[in-house]
Amino acid sequence: MSGGGTAPAVEMRGIGKRYGVTVAVRGVDLIGLPGEVHALVGENGAGKSTLMKVLSGAVQPEEGEIRLDGTTVRIGDPAEARRLGVHAVYQEFSLVPNLSVAENIWLSRGSHRRGRWWVDRSKVNRSAEDLLDEIGFTGLDVRRPVSRLRVSGRQLVEIAKAVVERPQVLILDEPSAVLSREELRRLFTLVRTLTREGTLVFYVSHRLEEVFEIADRITVLKDGEVVGTVRPQETDERELIRMMVGRTLEEIYPRRGGGKGEEVLGVDGLGRDVAFADVSLSLARGEIVGLFGLVGSGRTELARCIFGAEPATSGRMRLEGRPFRPRSPADAVARGVAYLTEDRARDGLVLTDTVRDNVSLASLRRLGRWGVLDRRTQEQVVRIKVRELDIRPPQPSRVVGRLSGGNQQKVVMAKWLLTAAKVLILDEPTRGVDVATKVDMYRMTAALAERGVGILLISSELPEILGMSDRVLVMRKGRVVGEFDRARATEEALLAPAAGVRP
Repeated sequence: MSGGGTAPAVEMRGIGKRYGVTVAVRGVDLIGLPGEVHALVGENGAGKSTLMKVLSGAVQPEEGEIRLDGTTVRIGDPAEARRLGVHAVYQEFSLVPNLSVAENIWLSRGSHRRGRWWVDRSKVNRSAEDLLDEIGFTGLDVRRPVSRLRVSGRQLVEIAKAVVERPQVLILDEPSAVLSREELRRLFTLVRTLTREGTLVFYVSHRLEEVFEIADRITVLKDGEVVGTVRPQETDERELIRMMVGRTLEEIYPRRGGGKGEEVLGVDGLGRDVAFADVSLSLARGEIVGLFGLVGSGRTELARCIFGAEPATSGRMRLEGRPFRPRSPADAVARGVAYLTEDRARDGLVLTDTVRDNVSLASLRRLGRWGVLDRRTQEQVVRIKVRELDIRPPQPSRVVGRLSGGNQQKVVMAKWLLTAAKVLILDEPTRGVDVATKVDMYRMTAALAERGVGILLISSELPEILGMSDRVLVMRKGRVVGEFDRARATEEALLAPAAGVRP
């Protein structure tokens, strides 16, 4: 980071924005210095994204002013922000799916034309390869359409698209939510390179361990206001959590009795092509079994097979002691198996529909008679779930796409709670949500277990696995390579088999 006395690259003074009666940010002051990583943390609805959208021109404030390098500016739209050197990478991608990686990277520049109408594709591809090599994002096929990339690949392309403009200010909003550890390492290397060149990076994240690793300063927001700005070396995770939500770290994971009943789900020698093989596990009523593994370990593929989204090619399953071989997800739901997917936007929600319709989507048969939906019953049961899960704002008629990420995740959870599932598979249930929403999700998960639901928890976050699980299974390259009870499960114990390291 730049030394003391450096003039601010960004000054935001008295920024205010409201949506109807809801105050998003109120009187916010924020200063960013050239060459620093300035992290923004806070629970969903704290105002982080709104504040960054004001800076990037996507949202117009009702109050306050913005100065860039000491000059007062009015940023009317994202195009104006980019002309001023401010570029943003949000969780929602702005890529053109049918265009290639290279075409998306260079789309905004249009600098590789051959004549008036023709684009020099070979030059576009070479330039994109050179850029990706320069910023350390090797391994991406620049000729591949982005629609055929994994979510993490699309995230890297979005970042590369912003970096190619050599921004003075770069906003990264939850950039790591879909990245592997190796991809995150490469991103951090790029961020450090940019800051050495004088770029100010605003880093918005719910993952506090990342914030402590990469940030020079951390600003905490709560209820649309700044709580304080601190340096990582002068605070710790417990204090940040207290500032964010008024809770201590010890209060995050609920205490449970740990009791369990008879087996509800059994898996014997299950396999699917090359995704996973010879997987056996048992899940009891009221038990939370954690499933841990590194990227490519086969955890999600196993979950999709149990849920009937993909057929098994070998092995057997049983549900409450009876043979279980779901022909489809609908079949699995009818039998009492629910699955909260890793990608809520793509697989878990209809973003253009209301909270009411999304929550009731998997329970339509129970909410009507003779194929006719009882709207009054639907409204009643959805309102109960909205209240139980503290979905904000508490409006069943609100379009889900207008909710924060944490509240969207609660809507998915409400959908499956309404099915009265016997087995609930949670695949990265707290990815991309704030600490307060995590606490709510953990509380709901523990309450379900206490009511006798068997829960299979898939997570890449070791503290989450250790804090919530009664037992932990470790997968590597499609096989279960370790099993640990709560007393023996430690970070070191789980990482060794996951990485293929012998004890």
